[in-house]
Amino acid sequence: MKAILDCNSFYCSCERLFRPALLRRPVVVLSNNDGCIISRTDEAKALGVPMGQPYFQAKDIILQEKIATFSSNYNLYGDLSWRVMETLRQLLPPEKVEVYSVDECFLDLDHIAPAQLHDFCAHLKATVEQWTGIAVSVGAAPTKVLSKVANRLAKKDKAATGCIMVLDSPEKTAAALRATPVEDLWGVGRQYALKLRQRGIFTGWDLRQLNLNWIQKEMGGVVGVRLVRELRGEACIDLKDPLTVKKMIATTRMFGVNVTLKKEIKEAVATYVTRAAEKLRRQDSAASLLEVFLIAKAEEPPPGKRFRHGPHIGGCVELPQATDHTPDLITAALDLVDQLFEAGRTYKKAGVMLGGLVPVGSVQTALFAPPKATPTRQQRQLMAAVDNINFALRNDVFFALRNDVLQFAAAGNGRRWKMRQEHRSPRYTSRWDEICEVK
Repeated sequence: MKAILDCNSFYCSCERLFRPALLRRPVVVLSNNDGCIISRTDEAKALGVPMGQPYFQAKDIILQEKIATFSSNYNLYGDLSWRVMETLRQLLPPEKVEVYSVDECFLDLDHIAPAQLHDFCAHLKATVEQWTGIAVSVGAAPTKVLSKVANRLAKKDKAATGCIMVLDSPEKTAAALRATPVEDLWGVGRQYALKLRQRGIFTGWDLRQLNLNWIQKEMGGVVGVRLVRELRGEACIDLKDPLTVKKMIATTRMFGVNVTLKKEIKEAVATYVTRAAEKLRRQDSAASLLEVFLIAKAEEPPPGKRFRHGPHIGGCVELPQATDHTPDLITAALDLVDQLFEAGRTYKKAGVMLGGLVPVGSVQTALFAPPKATPTRQQRQLMAAVDNINFALRNDVFFALRNDVLQFAAAGNGRRWKMRQEHRSPRYTSRWDEICEVK
């Protein structure tokens, strides 16, 4: 049996954890730069607050209903996510735990006797909630796709299910699939859902009955066949951790203010490269491709239109040799900014992507690469020291106003473009000067 443990309204649950007065109040969390609603509690849903609605459009109901509103606090969410996943690794063998996202985790429960599955899932739920304070739901079934179905239904009617559902019989599985619209199945996107509905396929149970030859032809080949086999109870998706080694690393941000100066664009891009390179070294990889993109502010929309995306300007460079050395990556990125920047434009977002990732220990020296293309032993030690110091002192009260103690000059110091977070809560678990005070 496979299970998935999912944190309930995770971002909102993190905000409630340190503010008990919010436990029964509606809460929403906003996206970067306080743009849209990306998390909401059941109380906010009941008031008709839609997911993804722009903040400025929801302001009236937020003020009218006194909905607690927070900017995204990724320091807090990341730390609490780690605590949830680490708790699961203490309750199960680590190889049976697959972190799927910041708030979801697949579990291999093949070693649990069928008669004990429900009690064991209840034990997992109770322990995680007691140790971390984050409310969770658990769905268990013979396959990953069916466990997602079970988890969705467990959360849909929390009072009846207690946030736990185990599909341990053909009858329970059939009932769950009949209650699941095809568009709510894991792996069925909007276009496939539309195609299926046009064919008269409305539920997971309907999809399960389709001929595999048609599925292979019309729903993405092997991927579609695997989905239907999973719906039939055949485990086709292995338990493995896709987050262990990433194939691409990206760092992108909306600017807190509109930017027109190349100097500020370069500072932002250098900052994003620094963060991406740190992630690169964390998984012992080196990048051979670097891409930089800028998004400019749209001009006045045409008559009758309310909004228009600005131009996406991007460029990519193949590095002489795969590297994880931040100064080399910054140099390449700033050269791209020089090529991409257009004076007179107003920019609202920039991003950096590192691709062509290879294990750092297997990087081969190119025959005609310049001598300085390969980071020396001293340079690797320098990067390791910078990473260690920044990681160790990010939580120090003396350095609390900065994300990094050591940074590259190209990243600048003013950072007027920094992401807007007007409603951010304290970083209770990662800043000494923002630690929760009990009175």
